[in-house]
Amino acid sequence: KVTVRGAMSDRYILGISAFYHDSAAALLRNGEIVAAVSEDRFTRKKGDATFPHRAVEFCLKQAGIGVGDLAAVGFYDKPLLKFERILETYLGVVPAGFRSFLMAGPLWIKDKLYIDRQLHEELGYTGQIYYCEHHESHAASAYFPSPFEEAAVLTMDGVGEWATASIGHGKGNNFEILDELHWPDSLGLLYSAFTYYTGFKVNSGEYKVMGLAPYGEPKYVDLIYKELMDLKEDGSFRLNQRYFEYLTGLTMTNDAFSTLFGAPPRQPESKLTQREMDLARSVQVVCEEIMLRMARTAHKRTSSANLCLAGGVALNCVGNGRLLREGPFTNLWI
Repeated sequence: KVTVRGAMSDRYILGISAFYHDSAAALLRNGEIVAAVSEDRFTRKKGDATFPHRAVEFCLKQAGIGVGDLAAVGFYDKPLLKFERILETYLGVVPAGFRSFLMAGPLWIKDKLYIDRQLHEELGYTGQIYYCEHHESHAASAYFPSPFEEAAVLTMDGVGEWATASIGHGKGNNFEILDELHWPDSLGLLYSAFTYYTGFKVNSGEYKVMGLAPYGEPKYVDLIYKELMDLKEDGSFRLNQRYFEYLTGLTMTNDAFSTLFGAPPRQPESKLTQREMDLARSVQVVCEEIMLRMARTAHKRTSSANLCLAGGVALNCVGNGRLLREGPFTNLWI
């Protein structure tokens, strides 16, 4: 709380996620959550990525305050750092990726580099805006609302700015990031590559791959380990970019990937076959193994009995179940 003219006044901080997928807003009063909601609950557009006007309005209304009462606004990642990664990636693969850059470059230059201005204008807000790194935001979203006074924190997703996974340690009202896995090696993108290859939509159809997995056999697990990745005991890995297109193109996999698995990607909405089920089972088995290895490493680094999980891969409830049953942690918070 802050003192205003001799009296104690509540301190409000608004958090915003926007412009990528599932835009949302959350409001804190003196460090405690007053309201949090996704924009798609109001617009009825699943995964709505637009600025969360209605979500912000709802949060402020719940607290009975206006924009002028906010002490600060927080944004979920650092756009300039993300743009640095995108530029370095394109420069590192020149001349490949030129078509992709022609699509992404103007969008960044026109809008995403000016997030600060856009946030002020959209909110009608003139105060301080804080930018957190993507995986710090994930870690905070899991640890701070958890019931634990101390916990290991494991985040796994596609990619933030540079990080694709992180291990952290939370104590009291603070946490520290201890280790990170960096772009382009990503468990989330590996899973998304198989989501694309089996004919589902990236960033939304991954749960369908997980649901398809029990109907298949893990026929391709050895091939994934042999050709697609070099997996270490601590859960870190390197992906063989010879088989992936996300660095340079507009798709997740390429012709080499199709040749490796014996067919082109499944056409969306076409009939599912046993092959897709076997592919789903195989990438699910690999995903679970990596999750378990990363969790064991987090336990070694922190010696904690508690684990907090966040990021897109933490939506994999089958993997989470294995962490609960077989992992080294007593308590799990997702």
